[in-house]
Amino acid sequence: MNATPLLSRIVTALREHGLEAVLIGNAAAAMHGAPVTTLDFDFMFRDTPVNLRKLKRAAVDLDAMILRPFYPVSKLYRVVDDASGLQADFMPVIHGVRSFEGLKARAVVKSVGGCTVLVAALADIIASKQAAGRERDLAVLPVLKQTQAALETKPPKRPPSGPSRRRRKGPS
Repeated sequence: MNATPLLSRIVTALREHGLEAVLIGNAAAAMHGAPVTTLDFDFMFRDTPVNLRKLKRAAVDLDAMILRPFYPVSKLYRVVDDASGLQADFMPVIHGVRSFEGLKARAVVKSVGGCTVLVAALADIIASKQAAGRERDLAVLPVLKQTQAALETKPPKRPPSGPSRRRRKGPS
C-alpha cells in the first residue's frame, strides 16, 4: 500500500489548522530511507488547549474521530478513520526526547505528495526507540542504525557542473 496519499491528507489538514507536529516513528524512519514498514503515523506535538482544538478541527477535516485509548495513563491522542485506514497518533511526550522544541529544531523538511512535513532526525528516532525499550522498537534498531551509518557516509550532493548561467560583463 502506498501511504503517500494518506500522509499527504494528514499533513494538509494539520497545515490548514496551523498545528505544528513532527513525524516520528517508523514512518519518519522510512522517509529517511530505512527499509521499515508501519501501519500508522506517529507525531509529536505541543499539548496545549489551543493545539487540542486545532487537532479536533483537523480530525473533522479528515472525517476521523479522536480516541484516547490509554487514558488516563497516557496523553496519546489517536486520530482514526476506519473507512480510509487512517490511524495517526499524536503524543506530547515521547521516550528519549526532552522537548518538542528540540525535536523540531533537529527535524528535516521532507516532501510528501506535494506537501511538506517535518520529519524527526533519524538520531532522535533511534534514541526514542532505545529509550522506549519495547521489543518491537529494539527489533528495528539494527536496521535504523545501518541506515544512519549509510547516510553519514554518503557524500554530500554537489550542484551539477556545467557552463555558468551568469553573463559576463564587457566584451569577450
